[in-house]
Amino acid sequence: MKTINIKRIAKTGLANAVIIFFGVLMLYPVIWLILASFKESSAIFTDPSLIPKTWILKDGASVWTLQNYVKGWGGIGIVSFGTFFKNSFFICIMCLLCNALFCSLTAYAFARLTFLGRKFWFALMMVTLMLPSHVTTIPRYIIFRSFGWIDTYLPIIVPKLFATDAFFIFLLVQFIRGLPKELDESALIDGCGKFRIYANIILPLSLPAIITTVLFTFLWTWDDFFNQLLYLNSPQKYTVPMGLRLFIDSSGVSSWGSMFAMSVLAILPSFVLFFSLQKYFVQGIATTGIKS
Repeated sequence: MKTINIKRIAKTGLANAVIIFFGVLMLYPVIWLILASFKESSAIFTDPSLIPKTWILKDGASVWTLQNYVKGWGGIGIVSFGTFFKNSFFICIMCLLCNALFCSLTAYAFARLTFLGRKFWFALMMVTLMLPSHVTTIPRYIIFRSFGWIDTYLPIIVPKLFATDAFFIFLLVQFIRGLPKELDESALIDGCGKFRIYANIILPLSLPAIITTVLFTFLWTWDDFFNQLLYLNSPQKYTVPMGLRLFIDSSGVSSWGSMFAMSVLAILPSFVLFFSLQKYFVQGIATTGIKS
């Protein structure tokens, strides 16, 4: 019995050691980025260690500099980095609200309502998941340019009003299908309409899947660079990814310290949102597709 326990403890310890090793290995670039944001710009690549020699004085004290954060927050002179953060938050909030509402409405229709061509339209929606987004880039740009939407946030936000993210619809459909239909039948007997069933029953019970949708929408929109580069031209309307790009000069003079400092601030909202909603995120992923 003791031999079995020793083997079990050894296997558990070895597994934990391997997980910790790979965890530290994956976190190393993030740790290096955070520490590099406190270095002098000239020492970032000349002394790539985590703790550079310039930090350690003769008396053992450490020297940290916040100059990178001060310069980085100043932006490009005419536009501060706070403006980029404000623009990114506005776009993300609008996109996640639209996705949470309209994708859940569409998913409710596919999962619960009966209408002509439901299976065909659902299959057509699933086909769009296999369509590379770059295939539609030129047609979308031509359409939005004809609308006069270039250099506005409309090309990024308005498509969310039409539930164009098929992945979230599929996620919500699978979750709603796992909810007992007896709840809908009881509500119908009590006189509830289709929309009231959605608002009072389906929507509250689908909270884990909706939070998963909100989390993914925020992360993908916050990190999106291509679409924002495609449609935004004015520096006053730039977002965080485009603001970080301004620190890289094609002529060879780049503000690496400021860029690293603002990169650290840029990843904070994603970290805070993910860890604050982690319980609902895991619940939404784990229960998606489970049917009664």
